[in-house]
Amino acid sequence: MRHGKKFNHLSRKTAHRKAMLSNMACSLIEHKRINTTIAKAKALRVYVEPILTRSKEDTTHSRRLVFRYLQNKDMVTELFREVAPKIADRPGGYTRIIRTGYRLGDNAEMCMIELVDFNDVYTNEKAKKTTRRSRRGGSGGGASTEATTETVETATDETENTEMAAESPVVEEAEVIEETVAEEAPAKADNLTKIEGIGPKIAETLAAAGVATYADLAGTDVEKIADIIKDVRGKHVPDTWPKQAQMAADGKWDELKAWQDELDGGKPAEG
Repeated sequence: MRHGKKFNHLSRKTAHRKAMLSNMACSLIEHKRINTTIAKAKALRVYVEPILTRSKEDTTHSRRLVFRYLQNKDMVTELFREVAPKIADRPGGYTRIIRTGYRLGDNAEMCMIELVDFNDVYTNEKAKKTTRRSRRGGSGGGASTEATTETVETATDETENTEMAAESPVVEEAEVIEETVAEEAPAKADNLTKIEGIGPKIAETLAAAGVATYADLAGTDVEKIADIIKDVRGKHVPDTWPKQAQMAADGKWDELKAWQDELDGGKPAEG
C-alpha cells in the first residue's frame, strides 16, 4: 500500500518525471497545444501554470527561475516574448484540457491540452442573439393593421422628401468628417515587448508616457526611459533598449534576434 501519495508519480522515478514534464512544458509553449494522456496532462497543468504566472513579470530573476524548470533558452525567450503578452490579463487558468477518446492498444484515455488564449475558435466573441417580437391582434386586428400601414406609408414619404432635400449637404459633411478623422488618426502602436527586457507592464507604462512605437523608443534617452519606469516593480536596465528599438524600426529582425540571444534580460552579458 502506497501511503501519503500526494500526487501522480506517473510510474517514473523523480528525475525521469521532472525531465518529462519539463520537455512537455517546452512543447506546449512552442506548439501551444499537445496531445497526451489525461494523467500526464493533469500533472503538466500543475507544473506549467506557475511558470506561466512567473512570465508575467519580465525580469532577469523571473527568467532565471523559469529557465530552472524549462532548461531551454529558446523556449524561455518564446515564453516571455510571445506567450506572456497574451496571458497578461488572465488571472490563472491558462490551460484547457479537452478529452479526445481512448488510445488504441492500451485503451488509455487521451486528451489535448492547450493554452486558452491561443485558441481562436473558443476565444472569439459570440454574436449577440437578437429576438424578433411581433404583436398579434385580436378581433379588431384587420382595421388596426390597415391604419398602421397607412401611417407607415405617410411617414415613409415624408422621410424620403426630407432625405432628398438634405442629401447633398450630408454627403459634403461626411467627406469633411472623413478627411478630419484621417488627419487626426494616431500612429499605430508597436509591440514593445519584442524588445529584450521589456515586459507587458513596462510596455504599458511607456505607452502611457507617449513612447508607443519603436521609433519613439529609439529617440528617447536612456535617462528619460529610466525615469519613466522608475515606479515599475523590479530592477530594469534600459541601456540597450533604444538601439534594439532602432533595429526593430529599421526591420533588421534577424540581426536583432542574434543580438538579443547574447543579452542578459536587456543588458549586455557580463564577460
